[in-house]
Amino acid sequence: MKLEFSGEMWFWRGPAPWHFVTVPEEECRDLEAVAAGVSYGWGMIPVTAWIRGTRWTTSMFPKDGRYIVPVKAAVRKAEALDVGDVVTVRLEVTGAVRG
Repeated sequence: MKLEFSGEMWFWRGPAPWHFVTVPEEECRDLEAVAAGVSYGWGMIPVTAWIRGTRWTTSMFPKDGRYIVPVKAAVRKAEALDVGDVVTVRLEVTGAVRG
């Protein structure tokens, strides 16, 4: 499964601070359709992600009824991204569909 969407980068200041982009509702519905077959627990979905020319692997996870994509520091640095920037994210679900 491949998706592309735009969203705003935001920062979570919790015990493990991190930057994220939230997946829009429509794309989340598509992800929910495959989540049971690819998740390795707690709703985590392994993906390959791209922002502009930078690619990385990560796992999305559910939060408040949607999925969020963690954006690594190396990606933010390579693409000169900061909180509040609207970015286009391309995702490819990389988990094997079971079932």
